[in-house]
Amino acid sequence: MLLLAVAAAWAGPYSDTIALFKNAGQSAAFFDNSYGYAVFPTIGKGGLIVGGAHGNGHVYQHGKYVGDTSVTQVSVGFQAGGQAYSQIVFFEDQRAFDEFTKGNFEFGADASAVAITAAAGAGVGTTGANAGASGGKKDATTAGKYYKGVAVFTIVKGGAMYQATVAGQKFTYTPKGQE
Repeated sequence: MLLLAVAAAWAGPYSDTIALFKNAGQSAAFFDNSYGYAVFPTIGKGGLIVGGAHGNGHVYQHGKYVGDTSVTQVSVGFQAGGQAYSQIVFFEDQRAFDEFTKGNFEFGADASAVAITAAAGAGVGTTGANAGASGGKKDATTAGKYYKGVAVFTIVKGGAMYQATVAGQKFTYTPKGQE
C-alpha cells in the first residue's frame, strides 16, 4: 500500500500531462516518431482586447528530461475571457530540436473559440495552417502532421475565451542543471 501511495505522489503534473497526450487522439503516434518534445501542463491565458498567456514546461529528448522551458504569448484583437490549457510541442528531428533549444523560439498567429473542455480553432504560423475541434481531454487538436519540423497539440482544461487575434508565442529554454 505504501509503495502505491509513493508512486502516485511521484507522478506529478509533467508525467500526468504526457500520459494525457499519449492517450489523446492523434498526438499518441508522435511520441514514437519524434526526436523530442516540450510539454506544458498548464498555460494560463486571459485578455480583454489585449491578452497574454504564460506557462512553464519541461523539454525531453528521446523521452529523457533535458531542460526547462517557458512560453509567453501576447495577443491583440477582439478577445474576452480566460482559459487554461495543456500544450505539447513535438520536434521531428535534431534540427528542429536544436532550433528550439537555442533559447528564443517563436511562432504563431491564430483565431479560435474555446469553451470549457471543448475547443474549436484555426491557426497559421511557423507551425503551419491548421483547424480542428476537441470534444474533451481525449482529443488533442493539431494540424495532424509536422510543419517545418514542429507539431503542436493542445488540450483545453477549462475556462471560456473568445478571440480573433494576432498573437505570437515565444519560448525560452534552460538546460537541466543550469536553472
